[in-house]
Amino acid sequence: MENFSASFLEEVVQVTKQISTEKIEQIAKGLSKIRDQGGRLFFLGVGGSAGNCGHAVNDFRKICGFEAYAPTDNVSELTARTNDDGWESVFSNWLQGSKLRKEDGIFIFSVGGGNLEKNVSPNLVKAIELAKETGAGIFGVVGKDGGFTAQSSENVLIIPTVNPEHITPHSEAFQAVIWHLLVSHPLLKQSQTKWESTK
Repeated sequence: MENFSASFLEEVVQVTKQISTEKIEQIAKGLSKIRDQGGRLFFLGVGGSAGNCGHAVNDFRKICGFEAYAPTDNVSELTARTNDDGWESVFSNWLQGSKLRKEDGIFIFSVGGGNLEKNVSPNLVKAIELAKETGAGIFGVVGKDGGFTAQSSENVLIIPTVNPEHITPHSEAFQAVIWHLLVSHPLLKQSQTKWESTK
């Protein structure tokens, strides 16, 4: 506790060193394929990860030219579906309403990755099951052991755990690091960001 800030930031360094860059490159290639075949990209997450989804949608649309969406950006539909259909099916029903197809992809931001047995993010599990049925691509940045998300696809990056007390903050923080890396990746980036283009 003497210098918590230094300790926390050292954990960030350790997480960075342990992340699989090979997996990130694989995800970038998979996302490029989704865009090249005219597919859409749907970002799914709950809690802090839902907030990250909205930001990522902006970047993937504006910088990379994806047709991208997040159901959590539409509070009216999200709460109506939760109220009428239930929390467990809120994302899968939304994706069905969007006519998810095999050319599309879903991108999961989650700490636990979903687990039906523990009743953790069952809505993510149902969405992934629908994507598997449809043949849509499944991508993700998750923490801990990755849960159902990591079990469902090779295109999922697990944020390494360097301190069990900080799984959530590191997972959600590195979601942002990874999606900003991806939208900056030469395979995906199409438009210059504003500040970098200002001379």
